[in-house]
Amino acid sequence: MRLFEILLLLSSANLLAIKMFCKNNRKPLFIASVTGALLLVIHLVVEGYRIQLLFPYCITLAFLVVLILALFHKTAAWTMPRFLSATLFTAGAASLLLTGALMYVFPVFQLPEPTGSLKVGTQTFHFVDEGRNEIFSEAPGDKRELMVQVWYPAQNTKGKPKPFIPDADKFLKEEYMSKTFKIPSIFMDYMKYISSHSYENAEVSGSSASYPLIILNHGYSSSKTYYTSQAEDLASHGYVVASIDHTYSTFATVFPDSRTTTMKTDEDLIGERQYRDKVGKVWTDDITFTLDQFERINSGNIPSALNGKIDLDRIGVFGHSFGGAASYDVAYDPRITAGIDLDGSLYLYDKEPLSKPFMFIFSEMAFSLYNKVKENYVYTNEELEAMGSTREQVDKDTKGVKLQLEHLEHVAKNGGKILYIEGTEHYNFGEMQFLSPLFQHVKLTGKISPARATFIVNAYTLAFFDKYLKNKGGSLLDGPSDEYPEVKFVTSRFTGEQP
Repeated sequence: MRLFEILLLLSSANLLAIKMFCKNNRKPLFIASVTGALLLVIHLVVEGYRIQLLFPYCITLAFLVVLILALFHKTAAWTMPRFLSATLFTAGAASLLLTGALMYVFPVFQLPEPTGSLKVGTQTFHFVDEGRNEIFSEAPGDKRELMVQVWYPAQNTKGKPKPFIPDADKFLKEEYMSKTFKIPSIFMDYMKYISSHSYENAEVSGSSASYPLIILNHGYSSSKTYYTSQAEDLASHGYVVASIDHTYSTFATVFPDSRTTTMKTDEDLIGERQYRDKVGKVWTDDITFTLDQFERINSGNIPSALNGKIDLDRIGVFGHSFGGAASYDVAYDPRITAGIDLDGSLYLYDKEPLSKPFMFIFSEMAFSLYNKVKENYVYTNEELEAMGSTREQVDKDTKGVKLQLEHLEHVAKNGGKILYIEGTEHYNFGEMQFLSPLFQHVKLTGKISPARATFIVNAYTLAFFDKYLKNKGGSLLDGPSDEYPEVKFVTSRFTGEQP
């Protein structure tokens, strides 16, 4: 909640209380009305209007109108019949309670501050892959197009940071976000007031001759925007982070000519193996194509302040959910040094497991589900029969998960890490957890606070890439930490044992 909107809410409550309980004294009501009007003006100028505060606006303006009438008409009365006064007081109090609830449910949140010493710049690129047809477009001959936002170390920054969602007005008008989150668009207008910590087209920092590159991949039906704080944090520590909008698998992607694409990949079919692998292959190819473009950027073939500033010998990749699976799959590319999967199941896993530095960070819920699947392997035939199942059915139902477990086991045996974070759910790995406390109540996010979840994920992500891309630090990866007691290391096949 913002300062002046809280003060305006309290001011409105004060006006109602004075009107109800100080009937014979007009002076306090006069002072409170003027104060409320001033707070309203300051709030609108400094913070901006939002529908959640409609009732305080109406109460403040109503008292202001009565005040003006009293000034011009000396006989104007501040009093009214007792029944009417009590009715209006009750209605006003109820409206302010509703306002407080709406302010809580739809907060104007702040993104976590980057923890590094460097400022953060950002630039957005539009890439067209002329070698690939767009299989999700209805127009024949369309080529695959991507929007890629880059965050990088910056210096001499000027002006204001870029908005968290640069196209918020368009997204709200077209209801792209509200359709995704099932929240009426009118209640999401506050999103346009949220700022990032990045400065558009800022000068690249001269603190290093070049910086490692990290490719970031969003979750299914999400957006590159919803992982801004992770990208900013890495950039503030000396990384170039490129976040891809995987076209037709986002809630909305806006291109430079104002064309907008929305979800076209099928959310109902994505759980089926053949369709999932088809979409997954597109995402993997998106990442390899993006790597090709950054080679062109670094060589100067694509104009950018990043020309010659990217260390292409040190490349990492990470992502959340389906983007985490894409990160694992593309990590087979020899150009990539290391990668991280944040709470994502794998696709295209019918191949030899990856043998390079990789880390899986699971939510507590995902970890428990993997453990349940693992437990099915040790049931006796009699126990399965009592459960109404058979060995053949269990093997069939869990074959895909079993293959994924083999990949995880191989990664762990070859120096990789498998962690989970207590108190987390799937959407604690991105900015969606900040949108509303309602997500916690419907268990889209866990009991851990969004700020704490972000702090933990960012800390372990940074430690991993520092170790494998910069050959420094990484002590957090050695085992449990008193500073992060929520983080649990898995040392054998999903037993949760600690080293």
